[in-house]
Order: sequence, then structure tokens, then C-alpha cells
Amino acid sequence: MTTDSKASSLVGEFLSALAYERNVSAHTLRAYGRELHSFADYLQEHGAREMRNVEHPQIRAYLGTLYDRGLSKASVARALAAVRAWFRWLAKRGLVEQNPAALVATPKLPRHLPRVPNIEQMNRAADHIGAEAAAWPERDRVIFELLYGCGIRNAELVGINLSDVHWANDAILVRGKGRKERYVPLGDVAAEAVRAYLPLREARLDAAKKTTDALLLGIDLRGSGRLTTRSVQRIVKRLAIAQGLPAEVHPHTLRHAFGTHMLEEGADLRAIQELMGHARLSTTQRYTQLTTNQITAVYDRTHPRAK
Repeated sequence: MTTDSKASSLVGEFLSALAYERNVSAHTLRAYGRELHSFADYLQEHGAREMRNVEHPQIRAYLGTLYDRGLSKASVARALAAVRAWFRWLAKRGLVEQNPAALVATPKLPRHLPRVPNIEQMNRAADHIGAEAAAWPERDRVIFELLYGCGIRNAELVGINLSDVHWANDAILVRGKGRKERYVPLGDVAAEAVRAYLPLREARLDAAKKTTDALLLGIDLRGSGRLTTRSVQRIVKRLAIAQGLPAEVHPHTLRHAFGTHMLEEGADLRAIQELMGHARLSTTQRYTQLTTNQITAVYDRTHPRAK
């Protein structure tokens, strides 16, 4: 088993498994493919002949070449994560005896906490979505209300179908990472936004003589008519700038704001974890640190004995 052709073939099989068994996003597939094909090329160049003979010093040496190319610790950590996942899959298939990448330490990364607008800024932005900044104000208000009001991910947002909105239960069925499903509450304001948007959605589909179950539509109704994550990014950025929010605001910022503001208002961490679909409570606990930092900043700025 030579690494040159076999490794590339195994990378392809792994990516197919990710796509069809775990339903990962196209963005993740591209990232994994880029990292793993680079690693396979490295193995070929350095004469590794058998995948089962690859050991952790070779993986460490590969990471060293990434540093030499000027990659950041975060980029090297992503490359290692891809290699680990690949070897884990190889081990499950019996193609290697163990996962050598598990013995390689992850680069220590600085903790970057998300910067989020405060509650007043978010309410003002959501309440003033108009035609001057929105190509389709009613739809764009739904986007803003669901991202911030429900705390869902961008990919979850664009995946919502009409049939996923359960009006009787005031809830929306959301499909998260790894095909995991959860229900999120549909608040009164978000429900009002959806109801105002639906007649316009139907009129646009009727005019184009098209049908689709997708809740959120692109203006030009290309392909399936479903709005894309890239379009949502552009819409959120445009709305944020129009309302005086930082230019770096993106869909995930609104999700961060959801978690942060719920915690500030006294919500339980476990409840926030369930609502946001976090697999680990440690992910949700980041909001505790964020809120603590904000409190410290207020103290430093206002208390006469703080300085």
C-alpha cells in the first residue's frame, strides 16, 4: 500500500463518508479536503510507504512545515483536527492499528471571546429594518429575528422549511450539526415577522410559477429558490452597518448575542445549551466568561476604587 495514490484515494473515501454519513457542510468538506490532500502530499514527498506505518513524529514534523510556511496556531490546529479525524476513521475501518495523531498535542490557542452588541443595540437594529438597507425588508426581518431570537446557526436558518414551523406549539424544528434535530421556541416577535413575510413569499413564488418548501427565498429564486448562507452573511452585514453596528457583525454574532443576553437576563446554562444545540456544556460556558469580562469592564470604568 503506497501513500501516493492510496492516501489520496482514502482521503476521497473519508470525505464521501463525511458528506453522506455525517452530513457535514460543503465548507467543512472543502476545508478537510484541503488539509488532508496537503498532508497526503507531504507523506508522499517524504517516502512514507504504508499508512499503517505513519507515526506521530511524522505528523509533528508536518505541522512544523506549516509553521515554517507562516501559518497561525489556529490554522495548524485545524490541520491537526482534520488529520486526527481521518486517522480515527482509518482505525475504525481497520486500515491502521491506532490513531497516531491522538499523540500530537494541539497548539495552545489564545481564547478569543466573541464581541457582541448589547441588548439595546440589538433591539434597535431589529426594530428598524427598512427598505433603505434591505432588498426585501420582510424577509430580512425574519432572518434577523430567527438568528437573534432563536439563536440558530446560519446553516440551520437556511435549512428551515415551511413544514418545520409548528405554529400550534410556537416552535421551529431545526436541523443542526451531524443531522441532530431540536425544537427552538418561536417567540411572539419572530412569529409576527414570519407571518408578515409569508404572503409576500407566496406572491413571489406564484409570479415565478415555482414551488418550494424552503422558508427563506432568494430574491431571484435561482435553482431551488432557497436562500444561501453566503447571501445571509451579506444581508446581515448590510443591515448591521445601516444600524450603526460594527462592520464585522455576521450571522454567528447574532447567535452569540442570543446566548450572551439570555445569560445576562438570568437564563440557566443548561437551558441555553439545549436551545443553541451545543454538544458540550463547555461551549456554552464561554458566555459566562464573556459576561464576567463585561462586568469587570463596567466595574473598572465606573467604580471609584477600581483604579
